[in-house]
Amino acid sequence: MSTPRTLRLSPNDNVVVAIDQVAVGAEVAGVTARERVPRGHKLAIGAIGEGEPVTKYGQIIGFAAKPIAPGDWVHEHNVALHDFARDYRFAEGAKNDEVLPPELRATFEGYVRPNGRTGTRNYIGILTSVNCSASVAKFIAEAVNRSGMLDDYPEIDGAVAFVHGTGCGMASRGEGYEVLQRTQWGYATHPNLGASQGDHFQSMTIQATGGTRKTIAQGLARIKEMLPVAARAKRETRPASEVVLALQCGGSDGYSGITANPALGAAVDLLVKHGGTGVLAETPEIYGAEHLLTRRAVNRAVGEKLVERIRWWEDYTERNRGEMNNNPSPGNKAGGLTTILEKSLGAAAKGGTTTMRAVYEYAQPIKEKGFVFMDTPGYDPVGATGQVAGGSNVMCFTTGRGSAFGCKPTPSIKLATNRYVYESMVEDMDINCGDVLDGVSLEAKGQEILDKVLKVASGERTKSEGLGYGDLEFVPWQIGATM
Repeated sequence: MSTPRTLRLSPNDNVVVAIDQVAVGAEVAGVTARERVPRGHKLAIGAIGEGEPVTKYGQIIGFAAKPIAPGDWVHEHNVALHDFARDYRFAEGAKNDEVLPPELRATFEGYVRPNGRTGTRNYIGILTSVNCSASVAKFIAEAVNRSGMLDDYPEIDGAVAFVHGTGCGMASRGEGYEVLQRTQWGYATHPNLGASQGDHFQSMTIQATGGTRKTIAQGLARIKEMLPVAARAKRETRPASEVVLALQCGGSDGYSGITANPALGAAVDLLVKHGGTGVLAETPEIYGAEHLLTRRAVNRAVGEKLVERIRWWEDYTERNRGEMNNNPSPGNKAGGLTTILEKSLGAAAKGGTTTMRAVYEYAQPIKEKGFVFMDTPGYDPVGATGQVAGGSNVMCFTTGRGSAFGCKPTPSIKLATNRYVYESMVEDMDINCGDVLDGVSLEAKGQEILDKVLKVASGERTKSEGLGYGDLEFVPWQIGATM
């Protein structure tokens, strides 16, 4: 029987990751396994005294809740989490990132909009300001898509209703209201919507139009008039610097920080080299790894803005009687992630290694080129909604547990962290990053991911698009009391 594979991610680590399942008594990494260790989980390679740090990636991921012997399975039964000081060392690692001259940059085929931004899709969008118009908006979109009126317009990807469960029952001023406004306006003006500017940007109310049926009829009539306008858009060659790539992860596992996330980070580094933008998000899921990002901040002010958002989250969870370590989820833990620190260190790898140029609040317009951060919840649909509202025109979504997710109007590329998920969900997954464990370099996988991003930006359909995902994934962040 072959020796199970393990991986030590840093010379300073006192655990290794089980690439293959480790049986009791197996000799691995210089120790004898005292317990069965599932795939993606951790095995101690040295004695860790009670209260001493458990280290992975060369960083603290928790503290031994009791003495841990060499060969022990290391997980939530013997690892605890408590606060400890982190040295932010603002802008210490800031550098002048290499950016290729325009004539050497990669290209894709996109839609140039009147304001100069570039779209990767050409949808007709129907937005609602409040929940009570959600059904009518869905009825209009469904009627358009099944009516056949789009058959003569191959450049139009379809009609999609962006509906939500808020709007009424909230304060008409303040943080929650501002977030909803930013989100709605970000979608209304998104470059992946074909009718987002000019006279064809229209509004109506159910009451003034005469009720449900008349509003549906009026909506269909107005969209029919919009179609020739939206269809004028034709794909043309654009530089990769026009790509704004949203970085998401969901259903993470013990492989996420080893395969798909750092491979996506390598793709982001390449995209930045070509002048493009990568948008990391999910603030609760970089908690404990933020000190690695503050060191990459372009200046102290940008680094301090990230820390300010971390402090906001600590206060937000406390006043709602929660805690930042309510993450990882049960699925994450089953996949091998023990603490939020471990999850965050893996999640932050999606951002690559280049300088962090800006920190945005939820749904704020993304204006800086290069690697940036947006403050969002870790809940995937809410986080992704903020990134799209900010202007992301392509998305990459890594998963180790097989999260079912898609997005409109921004296409989502699914990256599997291991071959087991890829092979069992091949109709949902676009790229298998599990082969990194078999010797494929992160650099080569990063190039494969960037090539896929440019193909999708040029119109190639993702697996989630083929399955019809995206209509239900518009979920604005609701902050504050529902009254």
